[in-house]
Amino acid sequence: MGNSDSKNNFRKAVIDLTSKQAGIDNANFWDQFWAPNNITCGKDLFDMVPANDIRSLRETSPNNLSTLCYKAVNCLMEARDAMVPQAEQKKVINCVRLLTRLIPFMFEDAEWRSYFWSALPQSDPSTKPVTMAGALLTVVGDLLFCPGFTVSKLGTGDPVDLASLDSCEYIWQNGVGFTNKPTPNSEHDLHRTELLKLLLTCFSEIIYLPENDSNRMRWLQRFSSAENRHILPLFTSLLNVTCSYDPVGYGLPYNYLLVSDTREPLVQVALQVLIVCLDRESQPQNDETGYVDNFFINYLSRIHREDDFEFMLRGMTRLLNNPLQSSYLPNSTKKVTFHQELLIFLWKCCEHNQKFMYYVLKTSDVLEILVPILYHINDARNDPSRVGLIHMGVFLILLLSGERNFGVRLNKPYVSRGIIDVQAFTGTHADLLIIVAHKLITTGNYRLQSLFDCLLTIIVNVSPYLKSLSMVTANKLVHLVEAFSTPWYLFSAPNSHHLVFFLLEVFNNIIQYQFDGNSNLIYTIIRKRQVFYQLANLNTDATSIFNSLKNRRGKQSTAAADAALKTPQSPTIPTPPVENVEDKIASMASDVSNGLNIKETEGPNFQSTLAKTPNIASMTDKTAEWSHQKTEAGGDDWVPTSEWVESWKSKLPLQTIMRLLQVLVPQVEKICIDKNLTDEGEILKFLQNGTLVGLLPVPHPLLLRRYQANAATNHWFRTYMWGLIYLRNTEPPIWYDTEVKLFEIQKT
Repeated sequence: MGNSDSKNNFRKAVIDLTSKQAGIDNANFWDQFWAPNNITCGKDLFDMVPANDIRSLRETSPNNLSTLCYKAVNCLMEARDAMVPQAEQKKVINCVRLLTRLIPFMFEDAEWRSYFWSALPQSDPSTKPVTMAGALLTVVGDLLFCPGFTVSKLGTGDPVDLASLDSCEYIWQNGVGFTNKPTPNSEHDLHRTELLKLLLTCFSEIIYLPENDSNRMRWLQRFSSAENRHILPLFTSLLNVTCSYDPVGYGLPYNYLLVSDTREPLVQVALQVLIVCLDRESQPQNDETGYVDNFFINYLSRIHREDDFEFMLRGMTRLLNNPLQSSYLPNSTKKVTFHQELLIFLWKCCEHNQKFMYYVLKTSDVLEILVPILYHINDARNDPSRVGLIHMGVFLILLLSGERNFGVRLNKPYVSRGIIDVQAFTGTHADLLIIVAHKLITTGNYRLQSLFDCLLTIIVNVSPYLKSLSMVTANKLVHLVEAFSTPWYLFSAPNSHHLVFFLLEVFNNIIQYQFDGNSNLIYTIIRKRQVFYQLANLNTDATSIFNSLKNRRGKQSTAAADAALKTPQSPTIPTPPVENVEDKIASMASDVSNGLNIKETEGPNFQSTLAKTPNIASMTDKTAEWSHQKTEAGGDDWVPTSEWVESWKSKLPLQTIMRLLQVLVPQVEKICIDKNLTDEGEILKFLQNGTLVGLLPVPHPLLLRRYQANAATNHWFRTYMWGLIYLRNTEPPIWYDTEVKLFEIQKT
């Protein structure tokens, strides 16, 4: 009964706040907005302060909204100065929840965004002005290391105020740079989680601003600058809490159903704050803020001890492999769901700390990361809502494939546990990588076409080091050549032929550098030689081009066929059934924004759009000679010509394959006739003992296409990261029903 009265009083206060200028000078009126009796959990507050009331307050009673925010921040500052007494802790958390609720709606409006950067009233005009944003970030940083509130007290050595506290002594978890092992405390975990959610909310101004707005990262720039004295202990705490988390614990079946785990929500939001804090852009011109250096990135880049790398890698592999764990007892093992945030964090570690990436590649441990990535992208291939996850996984493998050691590690035998749904094979991790790539291309969601060149670039990068591909993999590779060299596909768009160039480069690398041991691939090339002969003899006259496209068009409706010329479809993927042709065309365009989707436990599903997939040429630092040629602009009016086809057909790197066929086909035919062979095993033995030394063209220099950072990929990652954070924070839904601009949110 009392709880119901408290909620009614709270609702009445919210209505009073939006309808009249009452109670502004009454301290009791403001105190009821964070009174412990009025708010018992975050969901209650979000329910009792609906979006319409916040917008009404913002538009009709701006002074009340301003005062409410000021009073809430001032309440946090007073509690901070008093070291947050036990009796004040629920009040502080309610202030944090209220600000988390209000701030996204204030970010919708340009004037309210400026409000946070206006100076607060101060008694001493000679001191440096303090903005609302600066005060809020400072007090949140202080509260994250408040003994008795978010960290355990050390004993007699605890300071009497937070200003004199050395927060490096209160790091949340042992690991990198900290050996003491703090005692777990569920209350502290809950308080940290609420404060970190408020931090995320502050940083989220970026999702309400246009891409070219110079102020869109000012909250993060302020928090990651030297003005924040807690950066090092906070970075270390976030990193150690994440990498030390073991969701299985002691491994007792169903233990997660019996005991509440306060650590998992903390790990999830800590990981989200960490990846956001590792975001940065180049300094804007004429920047005078002084917040240029991102010290989170600085500290990440300076980690160098192998023990620290081992701790980080072991933690990431444990969490990435967690969803792959199986048991005889169904659902007996706890499964974490923040693998997408982990992939972004792994990307940040490799991007900002090359020593870490080299450590990962130094041993076969990199395969413990590769397998779960392949599992996730293969599992998501037919789900339009998880296109973002697939892109993230492919981009990460592309980054790793630019290093020689990655290709070498792939030769380790792969022992299937039945986790990844692929055709059975006996081979190596290289086989697994290529088979999954083939499956994405041939049976994946039709929105993955923009990733084809990325997937083939990965295979090109590792191909010179692959010592023994299986027969299954060899057939998959030749099948891709067969599909992408179909005349109607080659002639359907200005860049369609690039995929054939990538595949021919794969074959050339293996023939030139790994001929011994790859008899399966050599045999498959010989058996499917007509594919290469037809490509070499591709007709380039105008009539043949027209007929190829006309024949393809005849298999479709007229409207869909016209669209096919404008938007080439993969020759390996059937067109999805869509009633409206215009919707189908829009959905199949390779440059549309792709979506990711996180399901809520209740209510509708939501999907956020992604930025356009970056072109492979912009993502890598080297390109082959053939890709330097002038590319014709595609569009509705583009038509393939004989001259255009001749311009790239003459550059097809077929010499090595043709020479191989010229030498080996007669030999294989002769041995089959002489010995009356019908068993391919005998032919494979013959090829294993053969050699082409001195018979092939001079080996070409190896060309690795390494990832290079650029504005397009930076924007893609930021859009993906914030879309993911938006959708993952549904309890309570921090940003739901607000007008974000960085991406679009759609109900599905």
